Amino acid sequence: MSIDFESPGTFTVGGKAVRRLGFGAMSLTGPGVWGPPRDHDEAVRVLRRAVELGVELIDTADSYGPYVNEELIREALHPYPERLLIATKAGFVRPRPGQWEPVGRPAYLRQEVEMSLRRLGVDRIDLLQLHRIDPAVPLEDQVGELGALRDEGKIGSVGLSEVSVEELERARRVVEIATVQNRYNLTLRVSEGVLEHCEKEGIGFIPYSPIAKGRLAEPGGPVDHVAQAVGATPAQVSLAWLLARSPVTMPIPGTSTVAHLEENLAASAVSLTAEQVRELG
Repeated sequence: MSIDFESPGTFTVGGKAVRRLGFGAMSLTGPGVWGPPRDHDEAVRVLRRAVELGVELIDTADSYGPYVNEELIREALHPYPERLLIATKAGFVRPRPGQWEPVGRPAYLRQEVEMSLRRLGVDRIDLLQLHRIDPAVPLEDQVGELGALRDEGKIGSVGLSEVSVEELERARRVVEIATVQNRYNLTLRVSEGVLEHCEKEGIGFIPYSPIAKGRLAEPGGPVDHVAQAVGATPAQVSLAWLLARSPVTMPIPGTSTVAHLEENLAASAVSLTAEQVRELG
């Protein structure tokens, strides 16, 4: 299968230009983002096929599994291609399936970065994102520790996840912020202002849940008429809209099967007219 990745263009993170349609690896864990994937071999195939098809951004986190996701990425892809950027996250723990808790103590963040380095098998993490701001710890202390790790050469760039414009600007007064990862898609626009601010400031915006956990891919949904007009699936149109929405967006659709992966990545070849983008948006 041949996929044209040229139309969505690239975005540069920490000096590395990566194609904007990436892959979110969270789906390659067990139910509730807990434990190993149901089909380990297929999960490995998904990761290898993603890179084979030109994906240059893979998003993961220490809490996916927990730890399982990072270990799986290393098993499938190490030694990593030079062009590949692996973004991981710390600061959001999984005490049990379906439960998440922020932990932003600087010593803990440092520990998790050190462990992610080991699990991924790298000397430096390309992009380390604070998974959530811990309200019990000053934000400046949390991003300050990540900045210290960057200065030590253990992190290439620092990112944030699920933040407001005000929180982003507070963090930027402490350390340079390369990316923001917030939930955003055609039907969920709460982070519209954050995206606009990122575009203005030249910060990458990584919309997670880009097809609303599959709801936008359902026949008869809000993008179905455009999908029929352009000869694409609703999921592909949803991703193409995100790519057209702003030059700083880097969607990271996830899946646990090669077939679905190939369908998602084919969105890079879907061309929407300005009128269609406005109609959807």
